[in-house]
Amino acid sequence: MSTSIKVLIRNAPKKDGTFPIAIRISKEGKSSYIHIGQSVKLEDWDAVACKVKKSHQNSVRLNNLIAQKFAEASDTSLELQAKKKDVSAKLVATKIKPKKGVTFFAVANEFVENMRKEGKYNRVPTDLSRLKNFREFLKTGDIDFSEITVPLLNRFRAHLKGDKKLGERTIVNHLILIRTIYNQAILGEIADVKNYPFGRRKIQIKIPQSTKIGLTKQEVEKIEQLDLSAVPKLNHARNIFLFSFYFAGVRISDVLRMKWSDFQNDRLFYSMGKNDKPGSLKIPAKVVNILNQYKNDEPGHGLIFPELKVVEDFSDQYTVARKISYSVKTLNKYLKKVGEMAKIEKPLTNHISRHTFGNISGDKISPQMLQKLYRHSSITTTISYQNNFIHKTADDALDSVLNG
Repeated sequence: MSTSIKVLIRNAPKKDGTFPIAIRISKEGKSSYIHIGQSVKLEDWDAVACKVKKSHQNSVRLNNLIAQKFAEASDTSLELQAKKKDVSAKLVATKIKPKKGVTFFAVANEFVENMRKEGKYNRVPTDLSRLKNFREFLKTGDIDFSEITVPLLNRFRAHLKGDKKLGERTIVNHLILIRTIYNQAILGEIADVKNYPFGRRKIQIKIPQSTKIGLTKQEVEKIEQLDLSAVPKLNHARNIFLFSFYFAGVRISDVLRMKWSDFQNDRLFYSMGKNDKPGSLKIPAKVVNILNQYKNDEPGHGLIFPELKVVEDFSDQYTVARKISYSVKTLNKYLKKVGEMAKIEKPLTNHISRHTFGNISGDKISPQMLQKLYRHSSITTTISYQNNFIHKTADDALDSVLNG
């Protein structure tokens, strides 16, 4: 008896009132079902033609998916029958039934949960927001990796730019996230590399250059010379900013994690949190003045600065990262007031301490030494970063034309 394969919707509706689309494989009165991960309302299903009606806004995409799954079931059935005479409906279904987590958002949820476990607090809400935008654009509960095509991603890009009014860098970050999850699915043998929509002659991701502006030496001196003795919160915010600047723009997340034990033999020893790259720097005299202001503070996890001392379990990296995020917002609020008092018109945040070091160093320091100071893994990254602050050649070229 031959195997019968038919596309239908199941009788039991989901909570939202839609009916799951499935492929029924029957033989000798026994049936097995393969759900394709999509569902439709009863009025959007053509039971005679076994397809989604045009009344459904995603009818073309869903019908393409149905045709793909139906063809896969038919091919598998024929292949098994060629190898073995007695083929049951259950065996055909087992061969092509998807593994757990094969759909895009199933893998995406696992990806986000792994980030949460790794303590990447800032990434979790940001990537959840990007995934929400993708889901809303699709207008379906989930999507198979094979359905993520170049045309689909181009429409998504246009949607983010035209409907969401997002900037180019934000749009690129959405595509990077989708690509990362797709790559993870390929490594897990969940997605087929032949359907990969990124790369040459497909979706190419180019990160747009952003303008980086740092303070001048004179502006830093204005901040240093402020008398903030009567305003402890502003003084502390200034200390954190200058501490970062004095150590070549060490990231604020690393500054707040600094411990007294990191200072040995008049040197700072620490590994950068972003890439675990270790290094050592001598302690400038200006840093000693800052450290002396915290020597008599209440101890906590051996930390220098107070922000993370309130965290009970310092091994809980997600909680630590969340506390850092909150602290940075508070510190930046006070830094803004410091900038106003110093009559600095540029936006003053902890992040631009790194840009400030780059701006003041300009082309005075070799790229190789800057790479060491910045803890960059690649000299190319250093050169690209420092190019934001080197203007002499372009300025001289302009002068030669206008004043030559």
